[in-house]
Amino acid sequence: MELRDAGKQTFKPLDYVVFAGLFVVSSGIGIFFAVKERKKTTSSQFLVGGRQMTCVPVALSLTASFMSAITVLGAPSDVYRFGASFIIFGVAYTFMVMLTAELFLPVFYRSGITSTYEYLELRFCKVVRMGCTLIYIIQTILYTGIVVYAPALALNQVTGFNLWGSIFATGIVCTFYCTLGGLKAVVWTDAFQMVVMVVGFLTVLIQGVLQTGGISAVWNKSQNGSRLDAFDFDLDPTKRHTFWTISVGGTFTWLGIYGVNQSTIQRCISCKTEKHAQRALYLNLLGLLLILLCAVASGLIMYAFYNECDPWTAGYVQAPDQLMPYFVMEILGHLPGLPGLFVACAFSGTLSTVAASINALATVTYEDFFKNSLGRVSDRTSAWVSKGLCILFGVVCTSMAVAASHMGGIVQAALSIHGMCGGPMLGLFSLGILFPWTNSKGAVGGLVLGIALSFWAGLGGFIYPAPSHKTLPLPLSTMGCLPVTNITAGPELTDTVSPPVRSSLSDSWYSMSYLYYSAVGYVGAVVLGLLITFVTGPTPINNIKPSLVRPVCDVFCFWSERYKRLCWCGLEHNKEKVEFEDNFTRDDDTSGKHSNSEDRFRNDTMGTKQEDTNYRLSETKF
Repeated sequence: MELRDAGKQTFKPLDYVVFAGLFVVSSGIGIFFAVKERKKTTSSQFLVGGRQMTCVPVALSLTASFMSAITVLGAPSDVYRFGASFIIFGVAYTFMVMLTAELFLPVFYRSGITSTYEYLELRFCKVVRMGCTLIYIIQTILYTGIVVYAPALALNQVTGFNLWGSIFATGIVCTFYCTLGGLKAVVWTDAFQMVVMVVGFLTVLIQGVLQTGGISAVWNKSQNGSRLDAFDFDLDPTKRHTFWTISVGGTFTWLGIYGVNQSTIQRCISCKTEKHAQRALYLNLLGLLLILLCAVASGLIMYAFYNECDPWTAGYVQAPDQLMPYFVMEILGHLPGLPGLFVACAFSGTLSTVAASINALATVTYEDFFKNSLGRVSDRTSAWVSKGLCILFGVVCTSMAVAASHMGGIVQAALSIHGMCGGPMLGLFSLGILFPWTNSKGAVGGLVLGIALSFWAGLGGFIYPAPSHKTLPLPLSTMGCLPVTNITAGPELTDTVSPPVRSSLSDSWYSMSYLYYSAVGYVGAVVLGLLITFVTGPTPINNIKPSLVRPVCDVFCFWSERYKRLCWCGLEHNKEKVEFEDNFTRDDDTSGKHSNSEDRFRNDTMGTKQEDTNYRLSETKF
């Protein structure tokens, strides 16, 4: 048996060239669109690309943004330690995309909105809109801080670069091309970075299989180490990953990320037609599944490679999230350029996510806070305000990465943040879209309870971690390792520490799987929202625009007309149809007119009557 040591590889000159190429190309795309779109100075052109995008680049952008460095680094580490149950997220992704494309997207797209939270004012009231915008801003800044920190940690591990210098370099590049080129630069840069991510993963997979002894060796070692026992049907909600926690809890978590998230919806509504937006989501599903398979396979290969010498237990690395870059340097370190390609892969996920977040934060801040307070301003002024907001949020998100260094495992931390904020927000939008009778009081009460419940569970779980037997990784061996001195080992110290005093809720409510935080917030928001509505009286049907609601019975065509009418609560939905595709067909030559059409569409949705034969909405079925 060959013993392994803790020898550390470093970058070669060619690695730096490959890695720098990522930043050069990404910045170049921003410069290209800044020059190409220099005469289109409206905020609409900058924030939603003039609503002229097609499905393929938007699909690649969506996949790259949400399959960030958190997936590249964290998911393989999770599979390495806990097994291949991560693959069940494919079920959650499938349900999430289907519900987003068929239930939520049609409402947002046909409403003519730019900020997702603009819908909440149209459906409920301005207080609800402002509150949710603030929640989204805080949530996104926290999440983006983790996304910036993760690849900087990888770079620090494999090259010895200064950690915080890497963080600031990432933030500067993201802010640069996002501010210069707007949404179009973000989308096309994401498409390029998605290609880099896939190529980087495939390089690791191929070389890893070769050095491990082939696919059969990987399979046999993973099976012997219980890494292939993916399907645990135990209903215990306190177990970290089971089929139910991932498929059910994961669906709620990711639906909160995709279904009603500004970053996703903003790119979908930038498509030239609703069909393009829906196709983008379904193509994005293929991308999500591809990246998921690559991440799970990488984790299994890494386990087979370190079958007899776990670097984490041996103390070669100080955190589980350093396992993947350590593995990459060991199998690719002798091949100049390939380690740089992998780190570029990790940074591609970061650049795409951070840029999309910065653009989305600038959009909601401009649309929800600045637009009305500024009054009537020139197109050039609105564009410059939007660019200034991009710079501001670039600085804030980069600074937030400092806090991310204290948040433990990056996958769980990231999904916990999304779950605690995304679940209640998903519940609020569901109250507006799925239940026509919900009133503003119910919306506010439901949101408050949902936030309270999800944060109670999430913060309680952080303060009182679940019992160690529910969170310990599967067995890891160090029999093949050379002894290491003066290095603190990971799992023996970090996973066994627990508070000396545990409350009665510690082994139940606080031990709940982090994937259920979103579901708890969602159920709390919907149930209390409906109860308050029944007590205070439903919203008068005449005050509801049919284009703002889409009960679930509309999606399931096998429902009879009788039950559909019952769900509509008297709303004459069958008499109104938005002729959106015909009235809002866009092309590059008429981009100025499109901005006007969007304003008319929005005014009509809010009840303002404008006579315009070219852009007026006709009253028929949705």
